[in-house]
Amino acid sequence: MPLGSLVHPDMKAGFVGHPLGIYLHVFAAAVALLLGPFQFSTRLRRARIHVHRWMGRVYLGVGVLIGGLSGLYISQFAYGGVAARLGFATLATCWLYTGLRAYLAIRRKATLDHRKWMVRNFSFTFAAVMLRLYIPMSVVAGVEFAVAYPIIAWLCWVPNVVFAEWRYNTAAA
Repeated sequence: MPLGSLVHPDMKAGFVGHPLGIYLHVFAAAVALLLGPFQFSTRLRRARIHVHRWMGRVYLGVGVLIGGLSGLYISQFAYGGVAARLGFATLATCWLYTGLRAYLAIRRKATLDHRKWMVRNFSFTFAAVMLRLYIPMSVVAGVEFAVAYPIIAWLCWVPNVVFAEWRYNTAAA
C-alpha cells in the first residue's frame, strides 16, 4: 500500500512529505513494541541475562533512540496544529530522556533505578498502541477528527505515565 493510504485524509500530506522519517519511526517503534514486554520477564532476566541485555540494547538503541529521534522529527509536521505537534514532540522527548536515564542507571549498576526508568520508558512506548485505540474510539463517539486528534496526541501517553508512576509507587510501597 502507498504511504499514507491508511491514515485520515487530512494527515496524508504529512506522511507523503516525510517518508524517511515515517518509515524510520514505524520500524523503530515496532522494534520497541515487540521487544519491550519481554524485557519485563523476571524469568528471562534470571535464566538468560545475556538475552535480556542484548534485547535491551536493541530496544534502547534501535527502538527508543531511532524511534524517538524520528518521532521528534515527524512531530513537527503532525496534523492537528500546535497542540498535536507539542503533544507528539513532548512524547518523543520524554521517550528519549527516560531511555537515556535507564541506560545511565544500568551502566552504573543501579538496577532498581534502571527498572523504574524502564517502566516509565515503556509507558511512552505504549503510546503507539493507545493512539490506535483512541482514534477509532473518537470516530465511534462521533468526535470530529480535527478536534479529537490534538487531544489524542496527549491522551495517548499522559495517562500511561500517570498509571505507570502510580502502579510502580504502589507496588514499591
